[in-house]
Amino acid sequence: MSTAPLSARRRAQPNGWWGMVLFLCAEVTLFGTLAATYFYLEFDATRWPPPGVPRPSVVLPLIATAGLLATSVPMALAARAAVRGRRERALALIAIALLLQSAYLAGQILLFAHDLNQFSPQGSAYGSAYFTLLATHHAHVLLGILLDLWVLWKVGTGGLNRYRLVGVRAVALYWHVVNAVAVVVVLTQLSPSL
Repeated sequence: MSTAPLSARRRAQPNGWWGMVLFLCAEVTLFGTLAATYFYLEFDATRWPPPGVPRPSVVLPLIATAGLLATSVPMALAARAAVRGRRERALALIAIALLLQSAYLAGQILLFAHDLNQFSPQGSAYGSAYFTLLATHHAHVLLGILLDLWVLWKVGTGGLNRYRLVGVRAVALYWHVVNAVAVVVVLTQLSPSL
């Protein structure tokens, strides 16, 4: 069932959208700082990663990141469907993205646990920077999953109105930025092996 399109031509974006933009600017700054710290520590190290720490495997993180990047498509289509008042389509697309995002996070948690068995954050500057970068990224993916669930619940139970439309658009924007950050994170993580 479709509802009437909710998006009238506006001169400016709604406050909720701008709030998400400001939040994401802070997040991009955080990840820029983490990546810069990683490379600063690498620049000063005689060997990176240090002796006894295996180089990161490349294939699984790249495949997982490609899967996460693919979720930008259903999120963009969900935002477009919501603007057009197509509630069920928007919900279905967000659910598809949510499944892929959850699979990504589950796989990344397994890889994180595997890496923790190989070396620790306390053992070296490399371990500290590596695990801090990955844990922070995983926390942001988890936050995005919680935002997806919130939007699914609000739109699924309360319908689609202008307020919830802003929520759908803001969550889609969140995922586009998290996915771009995921590229920086994986390239930083894999830099010793590339």
